[in-house]
Amino acid sequence: MTNREEQLQMAAAKWKRLTIANDQMFSMVMENNEICLELLHRIFPELAIKQVARTAIQKQVNAPLGARTVRFDVYLQDDQQRTYIVEMQVANHNNLPYRLRYYLEQADHNILSPGDSYDKLKHYPTFIVFFCDFDYYQKGRSEYRFEWRCTDDCQLAAGTGQQLIVFNAKATNFRDNIKLQVFLKLMHNQVIAGDPLVSQIVDEMNRIKQDPGRRRLFMKYELDLMDARNEGMEKGLAEGKAHQQAEDIKLTAKLLHNLGIAKSEILRSLSATYQLSSTEAEHYLELVE
Repeated sequence: MTNREEQLQMAAAKWKRLTIANDQMFSMVMENNEICLELLHRIFPELAIKQVARTAIQKQVNAPLGARTVRFDVYLQDDQQRTYIVEMQVANHNNLPYRLRYYLEQADHNILSPGDSYDKLKHYPTFIVFFCDFDYYQKGRSEYRFEWRCTDDCQLAAGTGQQLIVFNAKATNFRDNIKLQVFLKLMHNQVIAGDPLVSQIVDEMNRIKQDPGRRRLFMKYELDLMDARNEGMEKGLAEGKAHQQAEDIKLTAKLLHNLGIAKSEILRSLSATYQLSSTEAEHYLELVE
């Protein structure tokens, strides 16, 4: 079996194993506006959202030139121009607060155009939602909700119209989040029967996995990723070998120099042993003189 055949088999097996916790599968499922709407209802029952007006998955924001760009898993707007950025985050890179901070900034870049008044933002409340398979804040809560408030008076909100919501799929106590518990459990592939949202998501995932076009795009993405990794490993190995050879040359040059051998003899020895040009041999000898 060729290496490419093995890679194809690995990608195909991964496609079959995908759960809602995979950011690509999550994005594809969230293209279904009914599922989006029901999930938003469970996250924000107080907002009385009537419909999802716009959905974009894997949305790249046009950041200022030279700034780091981000790609949102799911970008939503409801019928009242409220913006929701919903992310699936399985790995804990220990930088969640700073990522939340940057996402808030990027969300505003997507709303405010050059020449627009800052007042425009008051019509676009923004909610950043992360579904995490780890408890970043280590309090055991299933949900952490943040917004800007006065440090001397927690009842006084800054009024920026922004909220950060972080869900913890590792939680065991869901308190008032019973309706979201089923989704967080589904992140661990635990299907709670009888819940309409879970049933919808499971059916949608099965439909997606049976779609040859979706499968083909996923396989191409995975193979491209494998190629990039292999290329990076090969480059790393080559760079490692080059670094080791450079260290060997410097060590040899230093030993010969310390033995008092004539410079011309050292240069000839380095050139012959390591296939160096006279300029390269001179360079290594200068490093140890």
